[in-house]
Amino acid sequence: MMEQDPLSQLRDIHLPQPGGFWPPAPGWWLLLAIVIALGILAFLLARRKLRKNRWLKTAHAELDRLEQTPTPDSEWFGALNALLKQAARIRYPERLPESLSGESWIRFLLDTSPKDRIASRPVVEAMVNSSWQPKPECQTGDAVAFARVWLGGQKC
Repeated sequence: MMEQDPLSQLRDIHLPQPGGFWPPAPGWWLLLAIVIALGILAFLLARRKLRKNRWLKTAHAELDRLEQTPTPDSEWFGALNALLKQAARIRYPERLPESLSGESWIRFLLDTSPKDRIASRPVVEAMVNSSWQPKPECQTGDAVAFARVWLGGQKC
């Protein structure tokens, strides 16, 4: 005899299969968008800083070249002063350093020097004046040391 109970013919409750990992929930999409935006922003800021500091790398390379050929003559000191003026023109465009010469250029170098302004005055005066004198008064090593400190102290 067959049971007439319809409930006995029902199967047990089956839970649906858990969802896969794809497609992710909307929160994960939002997180991915934020991470991508932050990555792009970091890349752009790093590239901007590298471009902004490219002149400093070039100035250091030129200073290294001058240091390798230290000939104590007015042309060498003129090239060193030209290098410092190029760097100053990029770093301080509002102060118009390319138009400075003599005492005003010395004052500018000392004002923008990161340290030892009073102790550096004789070296800076001799370096600037050696550009015009047939027999320079300044030692090339002292001039290069000041230029390194001056270039190295620039905030970019």
